[in-house]
Amino acid sequence: MPQKDHILFVGAHCGDVELAAGAIAHKYARVGHPVTFLHLTAGEKGTPPHLSVEEYRYQKICESEIAADLLGVNTMTLDYKDAELKVDESTILRVATLFRKLKPDLVITHWTNSIHPDHAACPKIVEEAWLKAALRGFDLEGFPPHGIRQMFHSENWEDPHYEPDIYVDVSEEFETYLKAISSYWFVIHSESFRYYDYYKALGTTRGCLNRTTYAQTLKFRVGSNIHKGDEIPGFPLTKKELP
Repeated sequence: MPQKDHILFVGAHCGDVELAAGAIAHKYARVGHPVTFLHLTAGEKGTPPHLSVEEYRYQKICESEIAADLLGVNTMTLDYKDAELKVDESTILRVATLFRKLKPDLVITHWTNSIHPDHAACPKIVEEAWLKAALRGFDLEGFPPHGIRQMFHSENWEDPHYEPDIYVDVSEEFETYLKAISSYWFVIHSESFRYYDYYKALGTTRGCLNRTTYAQTLKFRVGSNIHKGDEIPGFPLTKKELP
């Protein structure tokens, strides 16, 4: 039986990973890979005029659960405050503990360059938590060390200088993806940005470049796409070809 990898999507706010890579998440979940969304904050400060911050936090968590159910993934939201995310030791150790508990094989998170400070903080927290989760010298609530195999960045409109390395065909998953992101009030009703239109158009544009109907993209960590070996990747040497 093929190995089923646990993929963990880590976003700064409820809605981030759904928008950036929800169709990819659904693609893997529907064939049996365990997939989890980890939201570090609810993203509650962009509250609608008719709700308080706490009311909107509750609403966004409910929306995240609806979206997760549609996409076939698990979801969890931590209690950090929107627009106040810190790259500090307590946050890093808390995420590292979750890495040991959840045992993800792959983590997908924000790109490192972002105009949003929470987005910029998120991949830094992930990378430092990855290290601490893997080191035996850290006692994290008794969980054994766990090392993640790979980390990728996903595509968000607020993250400039993002150039995709990987295109994933999500044509079959895109209709469900659009329904899932529509679970969020801000995606449909925001007056500051046309989220639904943008991400539908982005999926179409990436699909054009991928020669498919729709696609979503990922990016390697800086330097992690370097190949070291004795041959060109995809062009193996054989004795017959050697002089």
